[in-house]
Amino acid sequence: MEQRVDFASEAFFRDPGAAIARLRATAPVVASHFPITGRVWVTTTHEATAKVLKDSANFSLRKDDGTVAGLRWWMPSSITVLANNMLTTDEPDHTRLRGIVDEAFRRRAILDMEPHIRAIADRLADELFADGEPADLVARFARILPLSVICELLGLPQQDRPQFIAWANARSRLTGPISFFRLISVVKKMRRYFEQRLAFARARGGEGLIAELVRVEGEGGGISANELVSMLFLLLVAGSDTTTHLIGGSVFELLKDPSRRDWLASDWSRLPLAIEEFLRFVSPVQFSKPRYVRQDLALEGVRLKKGDKIMAMIVAANLDPAANEHPEQLDLSRRPNRHLAFGTGIHFCLGHQLARIEAQAGLQALFTRWPKLRLAAKPADIRWRRQPGLRAIDKLPVVAAS
Repeated sequence: MEQRVDFASEAFFRDPGAAIARLRATAPVVASHFPITGRVWVTTTHEATAKVLKDSANFSLRKDDGTVAGLRWWMPSSITVLANNMLTTDEPDHTRLRGIVDEAFRRRAILDMEPHIRAIADRLADELFADGEPADLVARFARILPLSVICELLGLPQQDRPQFIAWANARSRLTGPISFFRLISVVKKMRRYFEQRLAFARARGGEGLIAELVRVEGEGGGISANELVSMLFLLLVAGSDTTTHLIGGSVFELLKDPSRRDWLASDWSRLPLAIEEFLRFVSPVQFSKPRYVRQDLALEGVRLKKGDKIMAMIVAANLDPAANEHPEQLDLSRRPNRHLAFGTGIHFCLGHQLARIEAQAGLQALFTRWPKLRLAAKPADIRWRRQPGLRAIDKLPVVAAS
């Protein structure tokens, strides 16, 4: 029996635990409906979620003909090209593509960037109220910090940042088939932009990951022109959107209860543990990409058929009491913390170190500069974007407070 839950509703984003608990009481895997994807099985426990993410032998990101799971026949080529990236590939293509960019995201490389990331965060915190109060923390801080960092990492001009922000805002309005068609023109513009940046790098070289990708291409490094474009699209979007909403959601939780903000700011050595709890509790990425069941099988006692679609519900894993005691409570000193915010298995998030450092730098800069920061609206008036799969606060008005 299909369980009907609106995974893009205000009610779900405000309190995902309530809906997930009802689903989990039914089974560890339930049939439901997801926007655009359609009928799909979703996991409701930590164990089932981890199994789907780790088991690429039974749960494939591609159909037998190579089509990406979740893509529909009516989607234009501009969408299918950008969707053909390392997040939607199985082995051996996944390892081939990930290996090309892996070095740029290794721990040592990211730690080398940390002082510069903190400098960007400090500057943005200083400028938060440059246009007066209240300020939208999402638009003026949480979005700009990770976007600035990923632009520098890729070698994209900072003067193009307003365009990236406009594209991000357009993507956030994706809620179903109608809005999907409105988004097509934006996707086409993004594809043309990346093709132009690649052409520029081929002709003139440059700094950053784009220039490195072009060098690999020129040396016969096993990446096609379309794969280069989709790689840049993925790195820009995945490298900024999710961290934006991690920062926004974390600040919201701290400002809802200023005693938490003061506790954290009194000893910044507590910050790494707190970020892990925000990753678990905020769960900015709520679902994995759809996968196809490769053969008839039982998952946690639930019978699935070959060809069924399934999505790992990451937020359900993070709120599973079998994985973490009292998961409905935000505990900034929680240890251990068994969250799957970055996934698991071969698709474990490439940018996990970068996201952690950006979130740490952002929160410390913000509350060092504005120690009495507070919400300029009641928590009940804060709204989330109706964007399935991503828990994204729309606007977060704040004031400095004296």
